[in-house]
Formats: sequence, structure tokens, C-alpha cells
Amino acid sequence: MSRRRILFFCMGNICRSPTAEGVMRAKLAAAGLDLEVDSAGTHGYHVGAPPDERSQAHALRRGYDLSPLRARQLVAEDFERFDLVLAMDEANLAHARGLCPPQWRERLQLLMDYAPHAGSPHVPDPYYGGAAGFDRVLDLVEAACDGLIASLRHG
Repeated sequence: MSRRRILFFCMGNICRSPTAEGVMRAKLAAAGLDLEVDSAGTHGYHVGAPPDERSQAHALRRGYDLSPLRARQLVAEDFERFDLVLAMDEANLAHARGLCPPQWRERLQLLMDYAPHAGSPHVPDPYYGGAAGFDRVLDLVEAACDGLIASLRHG
């Protein structure tokens, strides 16, 4: 069986999706699982940029180093390359559906589908808010990554 691949995406790939990538990488390593993980943005606003400094600072407080990550834009080839393509919210999911070839649409999902108990159907964008928003993103992403890992183990 080939190595499983997971892509997380949001709008700009500087807050939510790199946080999900960093959290998932750490949780997979702790679980002894070897999967390919990446992140992207539906828009190319920040291509080549590191994650937002606030995202990096909040993640580092929990032990996740996002500093090596760089933003990139979601491309049609991602839907063929990755087994799961996980959106942070409905707006970005809808945008990705327009880019996704029909034969790969089943790979598109919301990340928070893996944490129905977390109390939010999406990961809210913290960019224009305060510190609490970045902590909320981490709380939701950690819960969803735990649920995703459980699903991968049983599926």
C-alpha cells in the first residue's frame, strides 16, 4: 500500500492550514504513523511566506514548530496527489470544489468533520482577531487531528 497523503487548506495558508499541518505532523510522529502532510491556500496572497507570526508563537507554546513551513496555493493536481484534502471552512471548501476535477471530489472534506464533539463545524479564521482566536484554532485543530488519526487507524 502506498503512503497516505493529507492536505489541509484555508484561504491564505498562513494561519489555519499550516497550524493543522504542524499539529498533524507532530501527532503522527507521536503515534508512530508515517503519512505525508502538506498545506495550501485557495488564494495566492502569501505564496512563499512563512506562517503568520502569531500562529507560530501560539503553536510553539504548545510544542509545534511551524517556522519551516511556507505558503503555497492549492492547485488542481493536489486533488489527485492527496488522499484527503481537508478544508478549514465551507467558503474554502466551495472554492476548492470549483478547482477539483469531478473524479476526485470525494477526497474533499471539512477538517472539523473529524471532531464533531468540538462544537464547531469549521475552524474560524483568526487573522483579524486577538490571541484567543489563535488558541481556539489550536484547540479545534488538535481535536480534529486526534479524530483524523483515530479514523486512519480504523479505516
